[in-house]
Amino acid sequence: MTMKRHSACCSGGDDRTMSRRELLAQTGRGIGAVALASMLGNPRLFAEGMAGLPTLPHFRPRARRAIWLFPAGAPSQIDTWDYKPKLREMFAKDLPGSVRGNQRLTTMTSGQKSFPVAPSLFKFAQAGQSGTWVSELFPWTAKVVDQLAVVRSLHTEAINHEPATIAVNTGNQLPGRPCLGSWLSYGLGTLNENLPTFVVMTSTYTNKSNVQALSARMWSSGFLPARHSGVSVRGAGDPVLYLSDPDGVDRETRRRMLDGVQALNERQAEALHDPETGTRIAQYEMAFRMQASVPELTDVSGEPESVLGLYGDEVRKPGTFAANCLLARRMIERGVRFVQIYHRGWDSHTNLPHQHRLQAKDTDQGCYGLITDLMRRGLLEDTLVIWGGEFGRTVYSQGVLKEDNYGRDHHPRCYSIWLAGGGVKAGTVYGETDDFSYNITKDPVHQRDLHATILSLFGLNHDAFTFRHQGLDQKLVGVEVPAHVVKGLLA
Repeated sequence: MTMKRHSACCSGGDDRTMSRRELLAQTGRGIGAVALASMLGNPRLFAEGMAGLPTLPHFRPRARRAIWLFPAGAPSQIDTWDYKPKLREMFAKDLPGSVRGNQRLTTMTSGQKSFPVAPSLFKFAQAGQSGTWVSELFPWTAKVVDQLAVVRSLHTEAINHEPATIAVNTGNQLPGRPCLGSWLSYGLGTLNENLPTFVVMTSTYTNKSNVQALSARMWSSGFLPARHSGVSVRGAGDPVLYLSDPDGVDRETRRRMLDGVQALNERQAEALHDPETGTRIAQYEMAFRMQASVPELTDVSGEPESVLGLYGDEVRKPGTFAANCLLARRMIERGVRFVQIYHRGWDSHTNLPHQHRLQAKDTDQGCYGLITDLMRRGLLEDTLVIWGGEFGRTVYSQGVLKEDNYGRDHHPRCYSIWLAGGGVKAGTVYGETDDFSYNITKDPVHQRDLHATILSLFGLNHDAFTFRHQGLDQKLVGVEVPAHVVKGLLA
């Protein structure tokens, strides 16, 4: 028997033929092995396919799973993690041209006649044994600051939300590339058989001004097989769309129907040799198993009060950031490798002090609860937690500056994030910015360097971890500019 050759590392194929044995060998690294193993009834091959690429990881990993807490809309680093006490002396003075330089501005402030400096209204205090400066916005997170590595020198080229959010997720401002969660799913495989490898949740939010849209392109698998895309879990109704059987359809009927569909798909796979057919077979089977596993996952009624209390009262409301943080902990316990929690509403072009207070109240205790819960369960050691969005905000006020109010425009030159667990050097601050939090003065970290560092924590060499697409060995970190692992962030 012969079949058309189609490599798991290529976007297309050629017209050469190969034997069934060759096909199994060639597809053993990815979805082909999963699909063919399920069709041929070979449990061993199925297990190997679920395990990811056989050559990975490249070296001993420090992290096995990750949770990315994503404040969408870009929190102001000046009001959260980058303390700038000298700004008080500069209140309402025009930002020096030497500081701004040839910085690209958005159309929202490029027409301003002046750029008045807006010091943060929030008080900062040193917290923990590390003495890290933390804004009063985060009293709960301050309690676990010794577990964090705060990066103050992250930067990007993107200046608008959609391309910036795509870039920090996929390494490129243009849509159509795999995101970080998809790369990890593809390379390392799954840690469970009954839940997706990569899950996304969007949380409710209090500030309703300038809310940025989120689309599935943020958690897309791009040119990787479709099964590596993020699966969206909702806070209302069915946790996953179409999870429940229709009225009058019992479990046995669903199984018979699925078997019939699978038989048709297998015939199509034999005829067309399209790997996406194999993906569809695997996804249908996963969906069937999720009908049993997801309701148990999302039922938190058995969680003790001592745990619920860590996350605060909001944890009892499905869809809140706190509730999603608790679900994220339950997911990684059950073998989900990558969880991403979006929290929208951080785009404060006006009325920033009021809006950031609302957003911080939504999220602060949830962050504390998650870190503390993971620590108590011994999970933080190999679970990487990331908090950070797409870019930062300007030191100058957008629009009218008042003593008690201001707004801030987009600022890609520098912004702050933090990481915890998973091999990260806890209790540290990495990178420095100038007195205006406008330019980086020490240890810059590009988003591609952040990606390289995260991959390194998972035991992956960012330069060697590739996927052949359109004749190019594609990488999460791109191929145009070198990326560097930030050694100062590693324990």
